[in-house]
Amino acid sequence: MDITRSSPAPVRVVALPPGPEPADLTTLPEAVALTGLGPLSEPPCAEPPGNPPPADVRQTRRNRPRDLLALLRPGQWVKNPAVVPLALLDAPVWGATALLRTGWAILGFTLASAVVYVVNDLADRERDRLHPAKRHRPIASGRVSPAAATVLTGLLALALTGWAVAGPAWQWWPTALYLALSLAYSQGLKHVPLVDAFIVATGFVLRLLQGALIIGTPPSEWLALCVFSLCLMLALGKRRHEMTAAGRAHRPALRGYTLAFLDHLVVLVAVLTAVSYVLYLRDDAALAAGASFVTLLSAPCAVFGLARYLQLLLVEEGGGSPVHVLFRDRATLVNAALWALLVALALLLPHPPG
Repeated sequence: MDITRSSPAPVRVVALPPGPEPADLTTLPEAVALTGLGPLSEPPCAEPPGNPPPADVRQTRRNRPRDLLALLRPGQWVKNPAVVPLALLDAPVWGATALLRTGWAILGFTLASAVVYVVNDLADRERDRLHPAKRHRPIASGRVSPAAATVLTGLLALALTGWAVAGPAWQWWPTALYLALSLAYSQGLKHVPLVDAFIVATGFVLRLLQGALIIGTPPSEWLALCVFSLCLMLALGKRRHEMTAAGRAHRPALRGYTLAFLDHLVVLVAVLTAVSYVLYLRDDAALAAGASFVTLLSAPCAVFGLARYLQLLLVEEGGGSPVHVLFRDRATLVNAALWALLVALALLLPHPPG
């Protein structure tokens, strides 16, 4: 009995005095906030919307010109000089006039694609915040405000209008059609499975048509089909990579795909690309006399390029950025250089008279 009665006594002896406790508890959140160990160490989430932005956000806004340039995605501009000059393959003579007109077509599509990039980022800024990579884009990350992006879109539209007026009359319709399709894509068609990828591929065919129209050379049907199928393969591969990297939440159109379905489509379109390329070389390419062996050697290069892309996509789980795959992969670059050398020999060797 004595032991049980004496057990509460030590508890009362070692207990802290009740007086200082309220003062310590009131200062605890401030201490946690200062040390950065609690939720209060993230002021952007705790601040009301009307408060000024924190110091790190104000610091990034000082780089707004650089962020506006990043919004135009200059790394993607390489698509235009890579596709538009393909129209020169059907030109009988490569003169200075044809080269200047090709440059003019590239300029127009660069302006049009920049408009599309800004509009698309404006429309997708909420979904981009859910993507592990796209959340760092200028608008999605908050480095560029929607108002500034809207003003930039207007300036680009004015520059594009000046390009169309200064160029040959009514030869800008492929660029205008590309712009209309891309805006429709941004406003809703990108959410429709298959339609989204087909619109992207069609935009590259319009690049080819714009170059051919300004140069004055009718494009080959086989070459147009080859460009379309190749770009469709890259668009489908990009969607496959997005599914494996971030799931389907950030892009509604991905709900209409599965990995197995995309794998079948990518392989099917790759076969179509190889066949259309060989048929173009056989029927429409302006090859020199005795260039059959060059054509025979360039076909394996084309097939190797397709196989290498499929390897990067299906085996190494790459393909998120086709530009990086095509222009940074060492094997692809070496193969492309060899292919370009063979095609140049076939095109530049003396042609037979008549």
